[in-house]
Amino acid sequence: MINTISFRLRLYLSILIVVVIAGIAGMMAFENRTPLDAFYFVVVTISTVGFGDIHPVTAAGKLLTIGIILVGVGCFVGLAASTLDLMIENRERAMRLRNLNMIVGVFFSEVGNRLLRCFSGHDPNVNQVRSALLVSDQWSDEDFTRALTSLKAHSTVIDSRTISLPDFKRFLRARNSFLLRLFENPQIIEHEGFTPLLHAVFHLSEELAARDQLTDLPASDYAHLSGDINRVYGLLILEWLTYMRHLKTHYPYLFSLAMRTNPFDAHASAIVR
Repeated sequence: MINTISFRLRLYLSILIVVVIAGIAGMMAFENRTPLDAFYFVVVTISTVGFGDIHPVTAAGKLLTIGIILVGVGCFVGLAASTLDLMIENRERAMRLRNLNMIVGVFFSEVGNRLLRCFSGHDPNVNQVRSALLVSDQWSDEDFTRALTSLKAHSTVIDSRTISLPDFKRFLRARNSFLLRLFENPQIIEHEGFTPLLHAVFHLSEELAARDQLTDLPASDYAHLSGDINRVYGLLILEWLTYMRHLKTHYPYLFSLAMRTNPFDAHASAIVR
């Protein structure tokens, strides 16, 4: 929807710019007006103000004015309407994303935080980025941006053999219906970061469920599961930090609890000290 409105907005704006330039050039050529007078005439004509203090006197000037009115006024109205539509759509989309972030919060409460604690405990490189994950109430928007930038360059190298895969399988299977209900939300696709994460978690759950036993697997299969786990872990970290930024901006009281129960903080506790 936004792409369609943006296209209309660019189209109307492009045509309007052409009309203004052509109108100025035409008024200067046909009516012998100065550039300022020509621009003034085109603007008051397109905006339908029409003071009448400047008007065409030649036939060519009158025909040019008719063209400016027919094309320019229509584009001006279309541009104004498209701008308003875009503002309304952006506002509605922001509201939808705020509602979707509530779903993201439920996901982290039910699944995400447990996964992060498990994965970070088996990540040999976690200390390299731990400082970027110890979010505090002093963080600014720039701090979140710097942390996200550094985390995008972080390589997750968890070895699936270090994780109790049977326990992990039971954990995900117990929450399978919860994950399916998240997929049932038709608006979830609008959340560009969360949707790939949800797909990755669900795929990992299916991979584990497809194996009757998860011990004594071939090295190639452990490597395959490691790839799935690291994909989930990498997406989880970025989405968790993005969600923390959202909480700090919109829900300080929820941010306080999330900060105190930070899955990357070994000393985290919900108790306020």
